[in-house]
Amino acid sequence: MSAVQKPLPEILYLTGARVVLGDQTLENAAVLVRDGIITAVCPEVAPVGAQEVKLAGRILMPGLIDLHCDALEKEIEPRPRVHFPLPFACSQADRRNAAAGITTIYHALSFANHELGVRNNAFAGEIARAMGQWNSHALVDNRVHVRYEVTDETAPGILAELLEGGHAQMISFMDHSPGQGQFKDVHAFRAYLSRNYKTSEDELDRIIAAKHESAKGAMGRMQALAEIAARHGIAIASHDDDTPQKVDLVSGLGAVISEFPINLETAKAARAKGLATLFGAPNVLRGGSQSGSMRALDAVLADVADCLCGDYSPAALLPAALKLPELAGIELHQAIALVTRNPARAAGLHDRGEIKAGTRADLIAVSMHGGLPRVERLWANGTPALQIGTA
Repeated sequence: MSAVQKPLPEILYLTGARVVLGDQTLENAAVLVRDGIITAVCPEVAPVGAQEVKLAGRILMPGLIDLHCDALEKEIEPRPRVHFPLPFACSQADRRNAAAGITTIYHALSFANHELGVRNNAFAGEIARAMGQWNSHALVDNRVHVRYEVTDETAPGILAELLEGGHAQMISFMDHSPGQGQFKDVHAFRAYLSRNYKTSEDELDRIIAAKHESAKGAMGRMQALAEIAARHGIAIASHDDDTPQKVDLVSGLGAVISEFPINLETAKAARAKGLATLFGAPNVLRGGSQSGSMRALDAVLADVADCLCGDYSPAALLPAALKLPELAGIELHQAIALVTRNPARAAGLHDRGEIKAGTRADLIAVSMHGGLPRVERLWANGTPALQIGTA
């Protein structure tokens, strides 16, 4: 496997592929790329001097766009309080995402004031800046999605600096207080922290009490950050919406994405308000939510799912999308839109996410092995960034 960027060919001619467009899938088709931009689909002739790549029936689709993936935190802290150097972790995450077919990744970093392992404000800020610095060496387009735990009174200053300084490209508002959202009762919240972070009973009591106290000023902090995001054209998302009333609230703040709505009623309310709904690809592959919320497949079947994300496993994104034609009875191009065009539009990225003339040549060539997809080639903005074998 090669994961070294090569010089950008002036004209790239991809032939013999099963090409997934926004509204259909073409068999034995070709795509023409010039200077990193798609210039034609099914051109009549190849320009003189074009470099032909014969794809021999492989699926050619846009590179995947992942709006919410918190796997970078595990690259940095694979075990509690065991940290890798940030450049190394950023490099590893970049390579893993390329291998998964992801060409635009929003690394979700939580700002929760020492609450959850690496999820504390100062360290999260360091990670955001480190990923921005690494992006000049990266195989794919790495972006930062800052997740603000709204009960944290200390994070807004750091978040404002990151948003205004161009170190974050998305912000989401999340509230993990027990009794709503992902944690429907105190027991579920305590069990999560105890299981994942070995939190003591005394520390759990302190965290829960502090959350309830600091929730009182959450709306003002959210409004201030939402205003900064709006000024800089940064997409706003809401996390674990559990009621239509919560959707109304976040819509008023300018949210354009509803991440992991808890139930069908809330997903429908988000859609009615014009928010793009986002569900986890691991939920599709596993057949259910790890927190007991609605199944992503049910959202697809009910036509209330706009996007899938890697969540905690970016490798799940492509196989989940390719399973949906079978599981949900939808067309291939509809399934692929959930991980390409739809998330691009939700985030305000209009230069990518679809194979059509004028868009970035973020492309992947995929083959199937043992019922699972393998990304054999990846082009990021027309530049060859990954190749497996000689195909």
